[in-house]
Amino acid sequence: MAGRPAPFWLRDDDAVLPTDALDRLVGLTERYSVPLLLAVIPARTGEDLAAPLRRSPHVSVAVHGWAHTNHAPADQKKQELGSHRPAAQVLAELGEGREKLARLNGRHFVSVLVPPWNRIDATLLPQLAGLGFEAISVYGPRKPSPIAMINSNVDLMDWHGTGGCHPHALLIEAIIAQLQLAQDGGDPVGLLAHHLVHDESAWDFLERLFTLCRDCGAEWLPASALLEREPIRSAP
Repeated sequence: MAGRPAPFWLRDDDAVLPTDALDRLVGLTERYSVPLLLAVIPARTGEDLAAPLRRSPHVSVAVHGWAHTNHAPADQKKQELGSHRPAAQVLAELGEGREKLARLNGRHFVSVLVPPWNRIDATLLPQLAGLGFEAISVYGPRKPSPIAMINSNVDLMDWHGTGGCHPHALLIEAIIAQLQLAQDGGDPVGLLAHHLVHDESAWDFLERLFTLCRDCGAEWLPASALLEREPIRSAP
């Protein structure tokens, strides 16, 4: 990486309650000093989750939509934050979700919106800053946007195939490709995890990757560092 530490960051989605899987993820990331951006579903969570997370200083909490409910018809891709309902209703839910998680999580909270299924209607983006959001995090390369994007770009899970972890060799290929982009000034490796559906292959890959990164001096970025990155601005 031309003398610079290889840059990584980790996002995990769909947190609601304390579970054995979440405990495993929080413990694993703590052991390897990996900051974790945890996308929490506001409508379905509360103090039961916030209390243990407050004891984990390496965990930051982001807003995972409102209730992770699909409002798209059956012939369209799942979407909670689409054009299928009045924009005012969607934005009101997001505002309520942000306020709830900020109140519950205090200094652990970051004003980042993680849309369920990584989809949001583009017409909502200019309204997010007015709700207090600093950034949005979906999946794929960053695009010009009226709000900063801190996107994941390597997904552990093979959603359209086995439903389990991707083959490790394919994940390594994807990470190397993203590291090459990062070396040329692109985004860091944004690893996307979903603790509730991890199989043993996914857990094994995470631990192997964390060990490799520790041994080679790679850098795992916290949410605060990601928010400092220069956004790709939309044309006026």
